[in-house]
Order: sequence, then structure tokens, then C-alpha cells
Amino acid sequence: MKAGAITLPNSSLTFYRSGKGERKLLLFHGFGQDHRAFDQWVVALQEEYTCYAFDLYFHGSSTWHSRDAVEKQDWQKIMHQFLQQEGINQFAIVGFSMGGKFALATFELFHHQISDLILLAPDGIKTSFWYSLATYPIAIRALFKSMILHPNRLYRLTKALRKLRMVDTWLLRFAESQMNTEEKRRRVYYSWVYFRHFTFDQNHIAALVNQHKVNFCLITGKYDKVVSTQNMASFLQKVKLVRTDEINCGHQELINRIDPKVYLSR
Repeated sequence: MKAGAITLPNSSLTFYRSGKGERKLLLFHGFGQDHRAFDQWVVALQEEYTCYAFDLYFHGSSTWHSRDAVEKQDWQKIMHQFLQQEGINQFAIVGFSMGGKFALATFELFHHQISDLILLAPDGIKTSFWYSLATYPIAIRALFKSMILHPNRLYRLTKALRKLRMVDTWLLRFAESQMNTEEKRRRVYYSWVYFRHFTFDQNHIAALVNQHKVNFCLITGKYDKVVSTQNMASFLQKVKLVRTDEINCGHQELINRIDPKVYLSR
């Protein structure tokens, strides 16, 4: 495994290259993970693919020092530099959970170069009410930011939500596990706020998939409360050529419950 980076004045995006195959595969992990989330995939595909597993910003070794949110035009510049640096023309993409946003952005910007788009319980298809509430209104964003240093406010909020039964109990437990240290709370806040402009029009993405006949697979977990199969329904109705699967697992186990060779085009 060899590390590389795309470095700009206010950011550094780290990636790890593995495998010796002629085909190229870009891997984008979920929240709270880093490039190692796809270790099993890299081992399974090393003969057929050269894999590039990324550390997304605020995770692993990647950094974003700008005070501005990451914009799609920023990502276009970063990925253009990456593709040129690595001499990549055609490639496949996999995105899990939060990494789905980066997979979708890459597909939207470079769709003419992409052979496969594999989304695993992806964020970005349907934005939840709570995500919008936390990232868009300035007053609410200030409240969420204050919870970084004042976790009692977070605990009071989750206690109230649990009492009012406004959010699934499992989701509250998941949120609490992801925010039980100051470092984790900062990562949650920065990921929500700095990636807030990575939104997508379902009709536009579906049209690109249909027009370019990309090998498109969308895989969810049967017991996933974070990104449910049901939330993907309206989008899937718009896509003509898509393979869908529902795996008997929850959210976090999904990556390692999948045989990548089953879904990537041959």
C-alpha cells in the first residue's frame, strides 16, 4: 500500500494505492472511518484492480483548513488533479454512507469516465429532516456547534427526543456513540457543516445513469436505521438500469458483508 495526497493551499486529501490490476477503483468510506474500511475489498480485488482508498476530510490524514464549506467546484479541481497525477482515464467508484456523497459528486462531475457506480447505504440520495435542521439554519447550526464544548446540551436534547419519541431509539444510541468525545463531536459538526453543499437532484443523477448506461448498483442493509431501503425507493423509480440488493445486516456491517466481485462489471 502506497500513500499519496492531493494538496492545495487549504487542504490535503490523502489516498492509499493498492493492487496491481489494470482497472481502477476509487473507494470512499463512511463517517467515523478512514481508508481502512475497505481493506477486505482491496485484498479481494488486488489482482484485477488498482484500488485508491481515500481518507475523506476530517477523517484519517486528510485535512480541510478553509473556513468555507467544500463546494462541488472544489471537489472537481481536486479530483481532476488526482486523475491527472495518477494517469487515470476510466474508473469505477464505490461510496459507503457519507462516502456516497463523494461518490455521487464524482459521478456527476466525471460521469463520462466512470464505468461502475456502486453505492452502499449512501448519504446524498435523500437528505433527512434532522440533517437539514442541523446544517442550514444559522441559529440551529450555532446550537449544534455549542454542543462540541458543552455535551450536556447534547445529552439534554437526546433525552428530550427520546421522551417525545421523535427519533428511533436505535438512531439515538447510534448518534450518542458517534458523539461521546469532544473529538467525535467536532468531526460530526465539521462533516455536517462543511459537506452541506454536497446535495444532488435525483432526476439529474438518474438521467446521467440512464444516458451513460453505467453499471449502477445500490445496496442497503435490511436492518439499517441510518439509511433505509425505503428511503431509496423514489430515486430507484427514476433509474432504468440498476441492480439493487438488500443484505441481512445493519448499517456498519454492510461493507464487510458484500463480495465486491459480484457487483463490479467484468
